[in-house]
Amino acid sequence: MTMMDRLTALGTGDALALAFLLIGSFWIGWRIEHTSATRPSVTWLMSAYRRAWMLQMITRQPRIFDAQIVGSLRQGTSFFASSALIGLGGVLAIGANTAPLEALAEALARTDLPPLVWQIKLVPVLLFLTNAFLKFVWANRLFGYASVVMAAVPNEPDDPTARPRAAQAAEVNIRAAWNFNRGLRSMYFALAALAWLAGPIALAVAVGFTLWTLWSREFASASRRVLLSEELPAEGGLGPFGG
Repeated sequence: MTMMDRLTALGTGDALALAFLLIGSFWIGWRIEHTSATRPSVTWLMSAYRRAWMLQMITRQPRIFDAQIVGSLRQGTSFFASSALIGLGGVLAIGANTAPLEALAEALARTDLPPLVWQIKLVPVLLFLTNAFLKFVWANRLFGYASVVMAAVPNEPDDPTARPRAAQAAEVNIRAAWNFNRGLRSMYFALAALAWLAGPIALAVAVGFTLWTLWSREFASASRRVLLSEELPAEGGLGPFGG
């Protein structure tokens, strides 16, 4: 069987589902980061809180609390970077050994597919995990930059450089958070891409569910309502996926 014969095992449905995966991942990221003032995303709302945080830091003495927050943020990015790296190793190991892929093909009753096709279906997972790892590493470094700029903010609130440097620290902090969020979205879509192993319909359903999950958490979650509210909302159940 030639290379072209193996690739023809991937039909039009696979191509459409893959296009849905790529376009959907790009669209949701653009939508979250380019929102309007009338309907901001949680990412945009948290950016405003990060700027307010840096303004409060100017008059906070000592600033141990702020250092602890940055430290916890860096720990989070390190954890997810390690997780993405472990995932990359797992995907590469499976792709190099076709035996597990053949067993999976038999379990899914698709024994007619050659091992190369299963390896191709792992490529999107590999790409999303790689992107996630790079985003997490860069976010970790940006949080480090932000901590240095925060340390450069004068202790005297009346110092003319205090507010400008606090604003710089806020913007670097925001860029770090955005890269962290991009890494998380890549992890989400890496999980969705695994559904391609079960066929194009499964991939399309997984991508649709992932898009709905990301959209609802950014634009229709209880957390967003809390951030928008000047007062704490009344107690009540969040419902499914309502965090």
